[in-house]
Amino acid sequence: MKLHLVIAFVTLISNFSSAFLLFDSDPKWTGLKVTWGPNPLSSSYFVNQPRTAADAVKQGFQKISDCDVNAKWRGARYVKDGDYSLTLLYDVNGYIAGIQTSVPKSYGKYPKPQIQPPFVEDGDRWVVSAYFTDPSKICSTGRTADEFNQQGTGTNLYVQNSTKPEDSFMVPHKESGMTATKWTEGKCFYTMGKHYWYDLSLDMSCDGMFPMFLLYNGGELNAFGWAMVANLPSKHLEHPSPSTYGLFMKEVPTCLMSSGVLSTMHIYLTDSAYKDLC
Repeated sequence: MKLHLVIAFVTLISNFSSAFLLFDSDPKWTGLKVTWGPNPLSSSYFVNQPRTAADAVKQGFQKISDCDVNAKWRGARYVKDGDYSLTLLYDVNGYIAGIQTSVPKSYGKYPKPQIQPPFVEDGDRWVVSAYFTDPSKICSTGRTADEFNQQGTGTNLYVQNSTKPEDSFMVPHKESGMTATKWTEGKCFYTMGKHYWYDLSLDMSCDGMFPMFLLYNGGELNAFGWAMVANLPSKHLEHPSPSTYGLFMKEVPTCLMSSGVLSTMHIYLTDSAYKDLC
């Protein structure tokens, strides 16, 4: 689909939807979906992911490592079809605890030393991790069935930015809490949300671009995503071109315009991306 047709379609649906849809006042994270696309009816976009290890196995995921308090991350890790760009993390009781993406070392050009961490070495790959529950509890106590049923996908978003998961920083749940941080306000895009990028500026070096963005809707954090300055293959990844960056950033870094396509993945923590009106 041509870019201008996608934009026209999204604008039309946004205007139509805003007439009768309100952001859900319940901030509970009720789902886990990945990969944005222009057609919400396509099975390739907004794909539901299993929130228990038992469901992951039923859906063809394979465990690649156990929950280990001495590992460089927290959670038992599962992947499907050998695609490490989407790695799901489950706590010691089998409930969803986080998510990783990875870049094979054979790619060579990414990640740059400036972003190692948040990328952490994992054999022949580099991985970056985010957690939906307190990392210090994932491989010790985990969550009970009652807690999972009450809390949903998780309670907070923790981003690992060192080799010690327990030192992960917590992202503000409220958009109002962003003013005291280095997160840079971006633009709103229907079915995504209001974007925030870490410490973005016009003259920055893309070698140090933090590989994550945040998404707020109705003033609440309900989605986020990976953003890597590399052209990586995976059906889970999106590949926006430089001509689209101005749709998501108020000020597009000059370096990005000559860096080629990005590899991004939108990660939704609720069931209804169509309600994401910003």
